[in-house]
Formats: sequence, C-alpha cells, structure tokens
Amino acid sequence: MPDIHHPGRRSVLAAATAGAASLGASWLLTGCTGASAAPVLPTDAKGGTPGRGGTLRIARPPASDAETLDPASALSAYEYLGALYNRLVRVGANGDLVPDLAESWEPDAKARTWTFRIRAGVTFHDGRKLTSADAAYTLRHILAKETASPQAAVLAPLIDPGKLRTPDARTLVVPLKTPNAEFPSLLTHYNCYVIPDGSARGIGRTGVGTGPFKLESFTPAGPGRITAYEDHWGGRPVLDAIDFYSVADMSARSNALLAGQVDLLSQTNLDFATARVVAASDRATIARVENAQWYVLPMLTTEKPFTDVRVRQAMKLAYDPEYVVKVALQGAGTAGWDNPVPPSDPAHITAHPKHDPEQARHLLKKAGHEGLTVDLYTSSYDPVFTPMALAYQDSARRAGIRIRVKTASADSYYTQIWMKKPLMATYWYTGRPVDQLFTQVFRSGSSYNETAWSDKKFDALLDRARQETDDERRRELYGEAQTFVIEKGGAMTPMFADRLVGISRKVRGYAEHGFEFDYLGIGLKGA
Repeated sequence: MPDIHHPGRRSVLAAATAGAASLGASWLLTGCTGASAAPVLPTDAKGGTPGRGGTLRIARPPASDAETLDPASALSAYEYLGALYNRLVRVGANGDLVPDLAESWEPDAKARTWTFRIRAGVTFHDGRKLTSADAAYTLRHILAKETASPQAAVLAPLIDPGKLRTPDARTLVVPLKTPNAEFPSLLTHYNCYVIPDGSARGIGRTGVGTGPFKLESFTPAGPGRITAYEDHWGGRPVLDAIDFYSVADMSARSNALLAGQVDLLSQTNLDFATARVVAASDRATIARVENAQWYVLPMLTTEKPFTDVRVRQAMKLAYDPEYVVKVALQGAGTAGWDNPVPPSDPAHITAHPKHDPEQARHLLKKAGHEGLTVDLYTSSYDPVFTPMALAYQDSARRAGIRIRVKTASADSYYTQIWMKKPLMATYWYTGRPVDQLFTQVFRSGSSYNETAWSDKKFDALLDRARQETDDERRRELYGEAQTFVIEKGGAMTPMFADRLVGISRKVRGYAEHGFEFDYLGIGLKGA
C-alpha cells in the first residue's frame, strides 16, 4: 500500500475539537466569510530562527492497532521514524544522494560490489556505538521473511544476506547478485532506517536508533512522545520534545490546529478551501511543498476491462490532466500526463501523448468496449481523492466513458478497496529515486505494484538501466521505462500536487522534501 496508509481503529485527541470553530466541508464550499477574503496561499513556511527548546505537538491520521516502531515493517509508525533513526544514505534537498550514517560509498568497476564507510562517533540511544555490524544486521532484517518488509521485494533480487561482509567496524561490503549502478538510492527508503544489531524482537516497542530524538512513550494508533537526544552525532535538535496525537479525520485535525491545540498536521494534504481558511487564521498558516504528492488512478490490470491495453490507453487519452489540476487542485500542482516520475527528477521526460478523446473512442470500439461504464472508488481518506475523481469523470465524458464515482469508508479504504477494486484513487509521496519508484511500484511481483501490471520487457529494461554504469545512457534507459509505463501500464497519473501542510504560526525551520521533514532543525518561535 502507498507509503504511510495505516487503516484501522481511530483514536481521537482528547478534546481536540472542543471549543474549536467547526471546519466542515460543506461550510468551506460555500465561500463563507474568511475563505473568500483569504490571501494567496504562502509558498514557504515561516522564516526566522526558532528558539531553543519547547514541545512541538503533531496531529497525525488514524493508524492501525498493529503499528510498530520497526522501520522495516509495512505497519511502521511513519511519523516517528525520521526522528528516531537514520539511514545509511538519504536524499538531499536537491534530489542528490547525500551521506547519513555512511559517510561515503563506492562501487567496483562493474557496480557489482558496493563498499560503505560507516560514520565514526555515532551512538544509539542506549549508548551503544554504531558499527558496520548494525548496518549489515539492518539489511538482513529487511530481507528476513518473518519481517515481511515491503522493501524486501526491492532488495531481495540483489542481495544475498549471507554474503554481506564487515571486514572492520567501519566498513560494510555489499556484493550484489547483479550489477546495479543505482544501488545506494535503494537504501534511502524509510524501511531502511538502521537499527541495532540483534534488536529485531524488541525494536517495534523500543525505537532505539541514532536519530535526533529518543522514545519516551508510544501507543499504537494513539499518542506518543519523543525527547531530544543530547548526544546525537549531528548535534542536539532545536526542540526539547515532540508529542504525537492520533486525530480522527481531516476536519478534526484542522480544527485542533485552528484552536491552537496542535502545531503541525502530519500526513494531511489540506484541500484548497481548507488551506485558505487556515492561512487566513491568526494561529495557523500553510507550508507549501511543490509537487510533493503524486496522485494516481490505478487500473487493476488483472480485472476486466483493464486486462486489455487498448482500454488502458483509452482511459488515459480520454481525460485532460490540465483540467484535473485546475479543478481538483485549484492550480496548486502540475499535470502528470500519466508519467509517475515527477518533473523535478533529472530523469523525467517531457514527451507524452496528448489528450485525445476521439482516439480514446476509437480504441474502445476496437476493444469491444464502446460506451464503457466503470466504477471509480474514492474516499475522504485524502481530501483530494474525490475532487480528482469527479474532475476525471467530467473530462472523460467527452470520450463517451461513463464514470460512476463510488465513495468508500476511509477506515477500510486501504484494506477493502486498494488493489482490490478495478479502478480507484490513491496517492504516493514523491522523492523516490527513479529506480526505487519503478522497482517498488511497477515491477512484476512487487507487493506495492498496485495495478498488478506485469511485463517482462519492462522488467528487462529496468535490469539494463540499473546495470548501466554510464550516467547518460542510464538516464536514457529510465526515459524509455517512463514511455513504457505511459503507453502500456495501468497507472493513470493525472497530477502532482503541491502538499499544503497546516502549521502553527509559531513553527520555524520547517523544511520538507520527499516525504519527511527536518526533525533536527524544526522549532518554535520564542520557545
């Protein structure tokens, strides 16, 4: 399932909405007082230097009772991970790979064996020194069948856990089954946070890592608290602590922010109307993260009519992505043109088929599906799902396609609808390196392949790309992979949305890229 969707029992922040002004969707859509007079949405978070200390209060969406602090798990408590742990390698603000717990890495001439140099002077929260054995153990834990990590499908074809070597305390050697020039990028995923050697049995409860914060308390699907780790290798974080609350829905989270009861809405992309209300308030504002969310309408290629590539192509040609951006996002995003690689990625190709409803009609007629009628499932899990679905419905009508929009429960959306219904709405965070994206979401057999699309030629193309050591040629091959997905795959990508993050006007140092923010530098004014 995409990124951080943890459906399950809802837990509500105590008194989160008591005394808060109601922020119901119907009220927002009327253009009532405040919304119509609201200023243009901010493009950046508030500037200035935060004060040292203080407690940041974060409201997060409902989570599963089974959520865990084990970063390798499919049910990891995502918001805690970047605070408690570090990876070997991470993605920098400009999209390049930068050191984290590995201060350097290098391949052999064929990109078949990678050697990582582990950073010195790093300690875990329990006082243990970080060594290469911890890094090797982390990879073995991800690959272990009992862990059932989503990242295992990405790494298992490459790594034999028995062949990992640690010649000394600061050196990790990773021999690969096949050459891969992009291998370090695969370690940037949040399932790859480093845990202590031998900690698998208890890590889901203890959260012992090398991150800027250490665990004080954690309740699955409920509240929790982390405090500053004084001996963090990168320096002490600005904040003293972060409190987490699980809040039932978007309106409740927004009301809590407007009432001054929380400072940041995590994993919540505000709809445009709500964002304008928040930005116009005295207590809160918006941090706008450009093209941070990739919205998708996956067609399940194992279910009729989407088993036929002509139908999939018709569904893509039938609608106008620029219209969907205008209607669903009020322009706060970029048209996707069914390419999952975001425009900011150096590998992105700009070529794409144009909106052509007449050609869509022709393809449907050839496939025996003239006058196609299909159900498109959505829910309130994300506020953009339904506007996107309705905009697609309206645009595709010109090609003679009848879309019946069905609203499903948010609580069960990612257990009963996602990867089960032939057509539905979903999203992912951008920030994945291109090989990670294609391998995890589009390669045959991946547990996150939400369209169940399987094409041996595409898989072989990925293999050629990752084995290519010439940077320019490798980029060309990933360009071919994009064309392959656009023309034959089952995923429609109408748009990349700017993520509209609700934050208190007291928050300073909020900087986000990919799908996480800077826990080390964030703070509060006058804390």
